[in-house]
Amino acid sequence: MVAVVNPVQKRLTTQTAEIAPDTVTIRSLDWDRDRFDIEFGLQNGTTYNSFIIYGDKTALVDTSHEKFRDLYLDTLKGAVDPSTLDYLIISHTEPDHSGLVPDILALAPDITVVGSKVALQFLEGLTHTPFKQKIVKNGDTLDLGKGHELQFVMAPNLHWPDTIFTYDGGTQTLFTCDAFGMHFCSDATYDENLATIEADYRFYYECLMAPNARSVLSAMKRMADLGEIKQIATGHGPLLYHNVQELTRRYKEWSQAKTKAETTAAVFYVSDYGYSDRLSQAIARGITKTGVAVDMMDLRVADPQEVNELVSMASALVIAAPPSSGPMSAVARAAISTILAAVHDKQVVGLFESYGGDDEPVDPLLSRFKELNLTEAFPAIRVKDVPSEQIYQLCDEAGTDLGQLLSRDRKIKKVKAIDNELEKALGRISTGLYIITASKSEVNGAMLASWVSQASFQPLGFTVAVAKDRAIESLMQVGDRFVLNILAEDNYQALMKHFLKRFPPGADRFAGVKTRTAENGSPILADSLAYLECEVSSRMECSDHWIVYSTVNAGKVATPDAQTAVHHRKIGNYY
Repeated sequence: MVAVVNPVQKRLTTQTAEIAPDTVTIRSLDWDRDRFDIEFGLQNGTTYNSFIIYGDKTALVDTSHEKFRDLYLDTLKGAVDPSTLDYLIISHTEPDHSGLVPDILALAPDITVVGSKVALQFLEGLTHTPFKQKIVKNGDTLDLGKGHELQFVMAPNLHWPDTIFTYDGGTQTLFTCDAFGMHFCSDATYDENLATIEADYRFYYECLMAPNARSVLSAMKRMADLGEIKQIATGHGPLLYHNVQELTRRYKEWSQAKTKAETTAAVFYVSDYGYSDRLSQAIARGITKTGVAVDMMDLRVADPQEVNELVSMASALVIAAPPSSGPMSAVARAAISTILAAVHDKQVVGLFESYGGDDEPVDPLLSRFKELNLTEAFPAIRVKDVPSEQIYQLCDEAGTDLGQLLSRDRKIKKVKAIDNELEKALGRISTGLYIITASKSEVNGAMLASWVSQASFQPLGFTVAVAKDRAIESLMQVGDRFVLNILAEDNYQALMKHFLKRFPPGADRFAGVKTRTAENGSPILADSLAYLECEVSSRMECSDHWIVYSTVNAGKVATPDAQTAVHHRKIGNYY
């Protein structure tokens, strides 16, 4: 039975539900949250899930975001006397799950905090107060009584370096925090409707887990040593019960595909310092779009041997500016010295500022890499204020540029391998010429498109093929809105030439182009023949493109007597 508790704010609520014998979830529902973490767009809000396990001893698994302080603590007190809590299990220390740890420690001064060694070190810096603690390693157990023996699984980098999973063999429930979650807010505690959530589930994976695909597979290998898993109690979104096997299978397949990439980029960041982790995730997201694998490593806890091995096998290095002073500085500097000693001249490198208030200057570090004959993959990213959406877009596009640089030779080789007669025949498929324009909050994008085709009458809809490494791809998720600008046969050259340009990361695609704003907020090109206002309904994955099906909400023809521009090709292995 589900009970909605204390709807103090219209769109900020909490919910409790019994999910297994002696096990209750407290879900903090953030209905209107539209940006999160690496600043990717959300269509459906998010949740922060916490859990109570009642045995002879009582354990609280994770807390909530500090914005829910009063709501969460009131709900918690309705479920248990906080002073009687025996254990607080920290899946990882990211603030949206550990934001209320100081409050719990104040209410339960005798509680024992359970977590990985790294997590407890982070918490000491967060709380600035001593607390009882228990460090757990992979395979360690904690018996709460009444059949609830907890087993811990080390799952570093999912998506923080200190992550652990917790398995309750008594209820066959696996508590995973971020892994297998999604940013999706609804009253449904579970994943009853797979079709409703699968787009958000995939997008969440691509943004947060794909850059750590090897870590995903390592964690799933450890999961296989546990007993049967009947449900996965995630930290965000609905809990997985109805589709556990299907959704874990997808994680495994997606991650296996990522790790089979021929090329790898290493991304180094400093957790819990400025915006280093969030900016690094945005860059990593851009890289993975291109089919290049990413390995992320936290300079704060990096093992020198692991750093050396990763640098030696990587084709590209992306490095966050570490702090120039303080306790993290010496460790981060030592890691960077290890990086410098292991690089070779066939690699490319990109640097970005962390906006931590005490960043090491990036220019001297970049000079040291250039002296070692490394090529700069993208201009150093300067962050002079709290990162805006444009900065996150710049990071995403910089990562995509780096990935395209690494994969360029491979793509050329594949193009040459296509049968000559086959490619000539395929090239005889003619298409129109269109410009897709999109705007979401502070971020704009545009793309020249030719693979467009009407797909339905009721509702009116069409498909467009979008390459996975296009910058605009992140603005064409399910629920996103955009404009399809249809070009005229006697007036398309200037627009086509403009949007075929290779724009540097973060550049304004519409500089020098006449536009006006559609009702859905996207730009309409003044020189287009006609336009359609559209909303993405679904996406189908192909090898190197997404087939995006969209419905049409409005449209207008500006020049009734003009004809649509037609695009004729001679070969079918590029546009």
